Amino acid sequence: MTSKGTVLVVDDDEGARYIATRYLKQLNYHPILAENGLQALKFLAQENVSLILADHIMPELDGLELLNAVRQNHGALPFVIMTAHGSIENAVTLIKKGATDYLLKPLEPDHLQIVIDRALSIHRLDQENVQLKNYLSGKFTFKSIITGSEQMKEALLLAQKATHIPQGTIAIYGESGTGKEMLAQAIHYAGGGLPNNLVAINCAGIPSGLMESELFGHTKGAFTGAERDHPGKFELARGGTLLLDEIGDMPLETQAKLLRVLEERSFERVGSNKKIPLKARIIVATHQNLEKMVENRSFRQDLYFRINGFPIVIPPLRDRERDITLLAGHFFNTFKAHIGHRLPGLSQQAMSAMQNYSWPGNVRELKNCIERAAILAGDEMIEPKHLNIRQNATFGPAGDGLITIQQALDDQLSLEEITEQVLTAALKKCDNNISHAAKLLQIDRKMFYRRKLK
Repeated sequence: MTSKGTVLVVDDDEGARYIATRYLKQLNYHPILAENGLQALKFLAQENVSLILADHIMPELDGLELLNAVRQNHGALPFVIMTAHGSIENAVTLIKKGATDYLLKPLEPDHLQIVIDRALSIHRLDQENVQLKNYLSGKFTFKSIITGSEQMKEALLLAQKATHIPQGTIAIYGESGTGKEMLAQAIHYAGGGLPNNLVAINCAGIPSGLMESELFGHTKGAFTGAERDHPGKFELARGGTLLLDEIGDMPLETQAKLLRVLEERSFERVGSNKKIPLKARIIVATHQNLEKMVENRSFRQDLYFRINGFPIVIPPLRDRERDITLLAGHFFNTFKAHIGHRLPGLSQQAMSAMQNYSWPGNVRELKNCIERAAILAGDEMIEPKHLNIRQNATFGPAGDGLITIQQALDDQLSLEEITEQVLTAALKKCDNNISHAAKLLQIDRKMFYRRKLK
């Protein structure tokens, strides 16, 4: 039968080493024996050891001193300390100092097996967590966000500074599909966060009656159907990051409670008066114009000021012309690596069509567009006919360009504001000839005079 691993036994008592050896062989482990800590360190430099089983009290180099040396030179190698003076206090002290577990002498084979299996299992899970963290921190890094836009580079620079705010509040603004969640993930992992303590909740997708329970948790019997205690997102994000996506859709009543939590840095579960400390970075994100929502009294002004201390604005894709080309090429190459047939590339006409499209769905829409086009094109070059994009409905000035209907809705423009922009755009197109502009829009020319547009 194949050995389950090598265990280094370190004990100055020959009888104890003999007993440990016999039990380990019965459990199908290969034992290596050391009389003291110094000898153990020599073995560690020569052998591939799965676990160390060391006595607590030894001459020259005792168990805790050996543990410290192992941690400095061999990382998180499973380390179980044997002691004849066991107590809860000793056990807690040993674990706090870095031991994986402890065993009381005299050894018992059943208990020995339980402790060794548990220590090896903990080590394996720790290694898997490190690997997963390395994978995610590589996938969700600032370097993985492709951009040639100066505006976007400024946003990324701000986000990198936000990684130094472990328990602060950060606000990310941007239209749907711009990558707000990806930026929040990059902040979390760059700040040393673990995969299991990045918690996200979409405020637009939670019924108002369940919002508080989802955020703060509830106790058993707090309301009908609360059959057991339930931790909320604030608890689950402890030591990490809580992303409150689409915060503009949070009910006003919950906004008031969120403000109190952010001010006091504590919260209570629904149905409980026990204070729970808030120990997480809070990132809020929204595609809405919170300033206008404050004016319309659909978002609390005090909460807006509280969350807006460190704002990051992600520019829309239409304002990042160079990024359209860069991202299209990136998505094409990524999809090409996974698809089963040959993809020659993107034609110049296709690239030109994408450059002239305003991408109301932003990066998300561009990614879906490239994937669909790659499937439709088959072995052909991707052409405009494969892209499934059309000229946007635009109606008025936004700086030097035009804004889409979707932008107007996102910015919560009134019908009067939209109408004025349409009339202004029509006059510009007709060289300020009111008669021609009225004919173009099929309206009475009096509309222009009433609004005193020139």
